Amino acid sequence: MNPSRHSASGSQSADLQLTELVENARDGNRLAFDQLIDRYQGDIYRMIYYRIHSQMDAEDLTQDVFVRAFRSISRLREPKRFRSWLYTIAVNRVNDYLRKKRVRSIFKSSDEGPEIQPEADDQRDNPEALEQVLKEDFWRQVSRIAKKLSKMEREVFMLRFMDDLNIADIAQILKKSESTVKTHLYRALAKFKKEKGLRQFLQEDLA
Repeated sequence: MNPSRHSASGSQSADLQLTELVENARDGNRLAFDQLIDRYQGDIYRMIYYRIHSQMDAEDLTQDVFVRAFRSISRLREPKRFRSWLYTIAVNRVNDYLRKKRVRSIFKSSDEGPEIQPEADDQRDNPEALEQVLKEDFWRQVSRIAKKLSKMEREVFMLRFMDDLNIADIAQILKKSESTVKTHLYRALAKFKKEKGLRQFLQEDLA
C-alpha cells in the first residue's frame, strides 16, 4: 500500500469525523461538543498557558473559551475551520486578560511574585526535577528573546511553533494575509536564530 495514500485517507477520515462532530454540536448536541472539548482542550490550555504563565488562570480561561464556543458555534459556517475558529476565541480571551492585567498593575504598589516556585533542595537530585529545571531554563530563554519581538512577531511565532498551526490558519486567526504572516514570522525567526541554544527548536518546516 502506498504510505502517502494511506496517510491522505486517514486525514480525510479525520476531517469527516470533525465535520460531523461540529455539525452535530451546531445542532445543539452536547455530547458531540464534549467530544470536541476532549479533542482540543489540551491544545487550548497549552496555548493560553504559554502566554500568561499562570496555571489557575489558564484553566479558567480555557473553560471560558469552550463556554463561549458552545454559545456561538451555531454561527460557525465552515465546520472544517473549527480549530482555527477556536484559537481565534482563545487569542481574543488572552488579549482581554493581559489588557485587564496591565490596567490592574497600574493600581498596585508592588510587583507580583513569580508564578514558578523554586524546587525544594531535596528534589535537586531527582532526574524528573532536573528535567523540570531544564524546561524552565528553556522557557526563560524563549521569554527573554520574545520580549525583543514586536507584538505581531511574537504572536505569529507562538502560533506557529508553540501551537503548531499552519500559515493559513494563523492568517485566519489574526485576520491578516498569509504574506503578512510570513513576513512577521521570518523577522521573528531571524531574531531567534541568533541564539545558539534555541536553533534546534527552530528546525521545522515553515510551509
